[in-house]
Amino acid sequence: MASILITGSNRGIGAALAARAGDLGHDVLRASRAGQGGDVIFDVSNPQQVRDAISAINHPIDIVINNAGIIGPDSPTTDMDWTAMAYTFAVNVAGALAVSTACLDHLRRSSRPRILTVSSQMSFMGYAKSDRIAYRASKAAVNKVMQGLATDLHPDGIAVVLVDPGWVQTDMGGAEADLTPTEVAAGLITLAETLKFEQTGKFFRWNGEERAF
Repeated sequence: MASILITGSNRGIGAALAARAGDLGHDVLRASRAGQGGDVIFDVSNPQQVRDAISAINHPIDIVINNAGIIGPDSPTTDMDWTAMAYTFAVNVAGALAVSTACLDHLRRSSRPRILTVSSQMSFMGYAKSDRIAYRASKAAVNKVMQGLATDLHPDGIAVVLVDPGWVQTDMGGAEADLTPTEVAAGLITLAETLKFEQTGKFFRWNGEERAF
């Protein structure tokens, strides 16, 4: 069984991931902000807070799942809410990188270290859509950041991949979405369990199928 740190574990996909991993017997570290009932407490938009909280963990981490994210402002490119856009990037892009790098010492103590970051189908560069552009851009950005991290961590044998969860029935996705958090979590945990180092740097759907960036 693996030790798995999951961010944004208090609701939605994160809560379903934690429940699924726990049911399978994994050692789950639920990371969330203060007041949300996690095992590890930090705000992903605060890199120092992330480092301090993770440095207090005293055992290896085998798998990091960067799930924390926000939808951000519904502002058009021509009239952007700059403060909200910056915070969206702080959470969805810098936050995922901050958590990943803060966990490196713990991951290096694992025999099969893996980092999975929840992205979005809305990151696809083949779409010309501009609704929720701050969110779309942040997910495209985190794809590139994690692709770069995969390159930099290749010598350490740490696999880094992106995951498209699809359209999910969460506060963000809404009740009309195609998928439940439970089924997405089941697929994502299976991907985390079976991921091979040779797959590092790739982008997968929640069901394990590789997809284009």
